[in-house]
Amino acid sequence: MMWILIFLLILIGIPVFVALYFIGLYNKLVRQRQLVKEAWSGVEVQLKRRADLIPNLVEIVKGYAKHEKEIFEKLANARAMSIKAENIQERAKAEGELTKTLKSLFAVVENYPDLKANQNFLELQRELAEVEDQIQLSRRYYNATVRDYNSLIESFPANLLAMRFGFTPEEYFDLDVEGFMEGRTAEEQRRTPDIKF
Repeated sequence: MMWILIFLLILIGIPVFVALYFIGLYNKLVRQRQLVKEAWSGVEVQLKRRADLIPNLVEIVKGYAKHEKEIFEKLANARAMSIKAENIQERAKAEGELTKTLKSLFAVVENYPDLKANQNFLELQRELAEVEDQIQLSRRYYNATVRDYNSLIESFPANLLAMRFGFTPEEYFDLDVEGFMEGRTAEEQRRTPDIKF
C-alpha cells in the first residue's frame, strides 16, 4: 500500500514539476522580451533628444554660415529619415547618415572662428556630446538585452516554448554609416564620433 502511494505521488509529482518548470520558463521569456522593449525605448529617447537638438544647432550655424545651404538640407533630410524610420534596420541606417552629416556640419564650422566661440553653440555642442554618450550607453544596454533574449529563445528547452508561443529573435541596433565607415575597424565603427573645435 505504501509503494502504491509513493508511486502515485511520483506519477502526479513529475507532471506537476514539469508544468511548473515550463510556466517559469515562459515567464522568463516574457520578462526578457519586456526588457528588450524597455531597452529600445531608452535608445529612442536618446535619439529623440539628439533630433531635438539639431534644429537649434542648425539655426545657430546658419547665422554664421549662410552660404552652406547644402549641408543644412542634408542635415534636415537625415533628421527627417531618422524620425520616420519604422524598424531597427531603417533607424540604424538613418542614424548613421545623421551622424555622418553632423560630422560634415562640424567640419564646416571649422571655417568660422566666431561661431566656435559662440556661447550658445558651445552649450549645444556640450549637450550633443552628452546625448551621444547616452546614445552609446543606451545602445549597449539594448544590444545586451537582445543578446540575452535571443540566446534564451534559441536555447533548449526554451526554444520549444519560444517557437510555440511566437517569441522571435530581435535585431541588434548597429549604426550604419554608408561610406563613412568604409576601411574602419569594427571598433572604430562603433565608437561615438568625437566632435572637436
